[in-house]
Amino acid sequence: MAFLEVDNITKRFGGLVALNAIGFSVTQGEIVGIIGPNGAGKTTLFGVISGFIPPSQGDVRYDGASIVGVSPDRLVRRGLMRSFQIVQSFADMTALDVVTTAALTRRPMREAVDFAAHALVRVGLDGKELKTPLTLSLQDKKLLELAKCIATEPRCILLDEVMAGLTMAETAAPIAIIQELNKQGVTVVMVEHVMPVIMRLATRMVVINFGEKIAEAAPEQILRDQRVIDAYFGDHLDA
Repeated sequence: MAFLEVDNITKRFGGLVALNAIGFSVTQGEIVGIIGPNGAGKTTLFGVISGFIPPSQGDVRYDGASIVGVSPDRLVRRGLMRSFQIVQSFADMTALDVVTTAALTRRPMREAVDFAAHALVRVGLDGKELKTPLTLSLQDKKLLELAKCIATEPRCILLDEVMAGLTMAETAAPIAIIQELNKQGVTVVMVEHVMPVIMRLATRMVVINFGEKIAEAAPEQILRDQRVIDAYFGDHLDA
């Protein structure tokens, strides 16, 4: 049985069809990558799965039950957590406070603070607990997003371009964190434009273009799919 199943999801914004009958499933413990050109509908899809955007049609099932209409905070308590393409943090709070807020979804205050501190250590932000998000580098802001995910003790995480803006050297730390989480049984679905990263992490990839799924296969097969080459890679495939 699929752990996460997206079934015929369509989302309309007035006359604009942002998602058109999207469907795929994810097994527990898998890492699935979602790719596509800018504006393809990837972030909208994450919004639907995570409860921020209601679908116009279709269903999303998580751990055997429909989650359409379930609020994001309730989904987090059930183990489904997402990050955001644009880093979302409370600007006037410390890194420890930000991650503690995430940990409070599952733990009382005293335990939440301790668990948040542990999460910051896991992502390499120990020593920066009292810094505010605005004073952190882009790499550290991305690591803070991962720490927030860890603090909710997720069973499944949706990562929206967590590598965006990082150099290849800077992606090493997030890659290692994601791999470690996956080894511990966390299912990962990630939207990513950095192809070397997604090729390294994902066992399967779903390709979306103009709100429609155009391909789903192992990474090496995706690279040979002419529809994907035309829609996404174009002349940049060799690079």
